[in-house]
Amino acid sequence: MKARIQKIIAQAGIASRRAAEKMILEGRVTINGLQITEMGAMADPEQDDIRVDGRLISVTTTKIYLLLNKPRGYVTTLDDPQERPIVTSLLPGIQERVFPVGRLDYDSEGLLLLTNDGAFAQRLQHPRYQVRKTYQVKVEGHLTNREMRALSEGVSLDDGLFKPITAALEKKSAKSCWVALTLAEGRNRVIRRAFAALGHPVVRLIRVSLSDLELGDLKPGAYRHLTRKEVFRLTVASKPSDY
Repeated sequence: MKARIQKIIAQAGIASRRAAEKMILEGRVTINGLQITEMGAMADPEQDDIRVDGRLISVTTTKIYLLLNKPRGYVTTLDDPQERPIVTSLLPGIQERVFPVGRLDYDSEGLLLLTNDGAFAQRLQHPRYQVRKTYQVKVEGHLTNREMRALSEGVSLDDGLFKPITAALEKKSAKSCWVALTLAEGRNRVIRRAFAALGHPVVRLIRVSLSDLELGDLKPGAYRHLTRKEVFRLTVASKPSDY
């Protein structure tokens, strides 16, 4: 069955639809030997020879779904100009090409999904599905009741208001405190920017759950395969928002 070429590329796990569109415009995609440079091209992944950068792609690979406890000091891109360690290097025994679902920045830790299922990844990342993510955040100093109220009511940032779904103070030490946050957005470094705006820089940031999937006792740097039930729940549990 024919489909738009950017959709086929995404389903093959090569890139997101947006990134695939950029590849097309850059002339990196061919269908049956013909270079494609405009949107709207259609192809049949079972019948046509579809290549990105000369590499034949396929959408018939076995789908893989992994949960990794990402440690600090790894990037979630698949190619880093600074040559920093990449999360896929933590997946011994995985021969298939997988990519991260969303991102955790270099200094952040915790639950990260990786897959070769483009449609699955798109659903979990798209804002309209409002998939909830929970973080444990250690910040410098102690947040006052007034600052916690301000956080709950929303922190104004350059790219809009940051308002977590829930925010709770968990524990304090002499010079820092831990806050649990649940949110359904994924703007770049938004948690770090929000706490910096409140005058409490983030010391440590750990994602502990995504929807009803929890990190549990998985050790840093370790991974496991999701069960069929977990994949199903992640696929059907999220509901589109009203906008």
